[in-house]
Amino acid sequence: MRRTILIVFSLALVLSALPGFSHALTTFEIFEASTLNEIIKRNKLIVGMEVEFFPFEYANEKGEPVGFDVDIARLAAKELGVEIEIKDMEFNGLIPALQGGKVDMIISGMTRTLTRAKTVTFTDPYFETGLCLLLSKKKAPDIKDVKELNAEGRVVAVKLGTTGDIIATQMLSKAQINRYKDETACVREVVTGRADAFLYDQLSISKHHKENPESTRAILKPFTYEPFAIALRKGDFDFLTWLNMYLEIIKRDGRYDELYKKYFSDLLKQAP
Repeated sequence: MRRTILIVFSLALVLSALPGFSHALTTFEIFEASTLNEIIKRNKLIVGMEVEFFPFEYANEKGEPVGFDVDIARLAAKELGVEIEIKDMEFNGLIPALQGGKVDMIISGMTRTLTRAKTVTFTDPYFETGLCLLLSKKKAPDIKDVKELNAEGRVVAVKLGTTGDIIATQMLSKAQINRYKDETACVREVVTGRADAFLYDQLSISKHHKENPESTRAILKPFTYEPFAIALRKGDFDFLTWLNMYLEIIKRDGRYDELYKKYFSDLLKQAP
């Protein structure tokens, strides 16, 4: 009997050493390796965002990150019972930082797309908007539709790595597409008449038009669907379930509406 047990045990050891052999993880082992458990043990939620996207994330007079996304993240940390650390980085570097384990999640006005979903996991949407057009009065006075920009001689400004960049590449192959790292550079190109248009979200386009009424005009009817969602590492199902539950609860208990009114009520009232 002992010999049989020893043989079986030895065989199990040999099999476990073979390439491609793996045992099924228990639910305990899966949770132990999860980001959610790591956050709780560390007592800190590390969030990646680009603090240059008003009113979702921007810096106040003291240089501190504030905004709708910032408050959503801070409230999540409070519900987790942990501290929060916000890492400010370029938008195009957020997904690599997440994949490399430098941040636990991204909340930065990021649209969940099928392409991005190949490399990260997204929560349910927490905000919905769409791409609109900021147009140069000088260079594009007669443009009425985004498709009219798909012509030789047209110049379109986009922010690198955004859905505006992706959509422009897909829809405007005949136009010259100039990519910039920050939003203000894109706006400046339109204001100065060097670019016909800037493709970006509805609230931002409305804001930039109001700040530059003499040189720009805006088409504020969205031509895309842009659901903003929180991005997580692939396979991070414990944290995904927790965050989806968190978003559902704050939408139902009124806290989401309070934040929405705080950051968007005045902007929506001013929208033409």
